[in-house]
Amino acid sequence: MTSLQQTDPEVYGILQKETVRQADGIELIPSENYASEAVMEATGSIFTNKYSEGYPGKRYYGGQENVDLVEQLAIDRAKELFSVDHVNVQPYSGSPANAAVYFGLLEYGDTVMGLKLDHGGHITHGLPISFSGKSYNFVPYGVDKETGILDMDKIREIALECKPKMIVCGYTAYPRKIDFKAFKSICDEVGALAMADVAHIAGLIAGGAHESPAEDFDVITTTTHKTLRGPRGAMIMCKKEHAKNIDRAVFPGFQGGPHDNTTAAKAVAFGEALKPEFKDYSAQIVKNAKALAERLNEHGFDLVSGGTDNHLILIDMTNKGMPGKIAQEALDEAGITCNKNTVPFDPRSPFDPSGIRLGTPALTTRGMKEDEMRKVADFMASVIEKHEDLDHLKKIKGEVKDLCKGFPVPGIKT
Repeated sequence: MTSLQQTDPEVYGILQKETVRQADGIELIPSENYASEAVMEATGSIFTNKYSEGYPGKRYYGGQENVDLVEQLAIDRAKELFSVDHVNVQPYSGSPANAAVYFGLLEYGDTVMGLKLDHGGHITHGLPISFSGKSYNFVPYGVDKETGILDMDKIREIALECKPKMIVCGYTAYPRKIDFKAFKSICDEVGALAMADVAHIAGLIAGGAHESPAEDFDVITTTTHKTLRGPRGAMIMCKKEHAKNIDRAVFPGFQGGPHDNTTAAKAVAFGEALKPEFKDYSAQIVKNAKALAERLNEHGFDLVSGGTDNHLILIDMTNKGMPGKIAQEALDEAGITCNKNTVPFDPRSPFDPSGIRLGTPALTTRGMKEDEMRKVADFMASVIEKHEDLDHLKKIKGEVKDLCKGFPVPGIKT
């Protein structure tokens, strides 16, 4: 028996159920992935016991020699991976990382541009009810209604009118490549700071499957899970001239002691991403997303922007006669996990939106390729067509389980 099984069989039992769910089901939530066994070992390591306010070589507590080593290792690996000047690996998650950037580089009330939430932006990109929308004057931009793609001419027009202090790009539900150089050109024209939130595409950037903003942008934030396949956490990368303000904003501005166990796991994940095979993985994520999108198109699904250039697919379920919530629940019954999501110009509530959001990072980690993506699309079409037939959903769930048996999840022993 494991220590957890002996100490708390109730929690152990829940973890076992989740192990089975992850092993037997198809994971299509684009912000989720499977961390390696090594990353999970580091996350649950002895560094859980340590408190380390400050930065390497400048701590407020004693006993930091090993923490300093692992944090500096994470920093050095991230610098190499993304070709950036400065890295802060301490942010607990993506939202605190974005908050620290705003706090460090802006004044309250400054004008910032960010993508509308229902067009693919994040709550920290200016949602009126979030800290970002309440603390700063966010001016929203959106995608073109006909194409579902960013209209850079319109974005430039908005920027020239509102003269923002910062422009934020990088999104949570945008299936196309981001033209970072076009954004930087607009920022330079209006004198704005350029910020990229690459939480979703960091792994693609690291693997060379997506353009990087590192050369031109002032500051870049990212989570360390999602396509990067590390622990739940975040980091901030920036030009040298912003390093002091960013570090002060993270600590003591927003956080106390970093989670040293997570820092160790970040170092492991960055090391994995520096290996040649990670480039193959990143490229396969995009190939899989394109194959999945093509088959879904064949089944009559209405894909926002018509397809994808990255890891993510956004589907408007209106033409299938059901909202996203119903689609999500039916797919769940069949062992296929996705999330309901707003679509651009969505007439429905964010709590009951028109769309669903899919992604291929997790299935790619399992080793699935284009043929399996086409099978997944076929499963989805069958579920949606007969979503009220529980026996049919149970049958599909069995077929999903059979498919998954051939592609074990790294780190999961069943």
